[in-house]
Amino acid sequence: MSVTSATIPDLSTSPLDLPADLEPESPLWRFALVFWRLPEVPGACLALQKQGWSVTRILCAAWLALSGRAFAGVEDATVTEWRDRVTGALRAARKSLPDTPCRYHQLRTGIAGLELEAEQIELALAWRTLMINNPEPSDMHGRDTLIRTNLAAAAPASRIDYGAGLLLNTLATVLANFPEGDHQP
Repeated sequence: MSVTSATIPDLSTSPLDLPADLEPESPLWRFALVFWRLPEVPGACLALQKQGWSVTRILCAAWLALSGRAFAGVEDATVTEWRDRVTGALRAARKSLPDTPCRYHQLRTGIAGLELEAEQIELALAWRTLMINNPEPSDMHGRDTLIRTNLAAAAPASRIDYGAGLLLNTLATVLANFPEGDHQP
């Protein structure tokens, strides 16, 4: 079998230039851990992710809403690049493996752990951007309105379909009842 350049992946990608002062254990990460443990959250977020949504953007929007600040829907290019090149690549590799208890289970589990670490770094990058571009407290009419507006701003497109709307309603209800103290900036 002959090997052509079409069958060899391009491994010449240069490393990302990451800031040295990342805060992996940021309040955003701690919020994400608490939020993710609530029963409705993983299913809703992962269903939105399958529709092209970024869970990081959802988490940022949610955390900002609980902090009384608006999410503009804009993120730093480094966050997007990390998501595309690292987190997304690990997710794709994990999903490429069979999800059955077999000899690939250990590899799949290992990649899932690395994917979680990549997501933590992605949230640290997002946190850094949020702290640099610290949005002012929102003057929107009520917490519920801010929650829904922020979640909508996390959408990958301006139009939100019915299914995504139902999932956002689930997340908005969870956020409206979120315990105080686990989200403070």
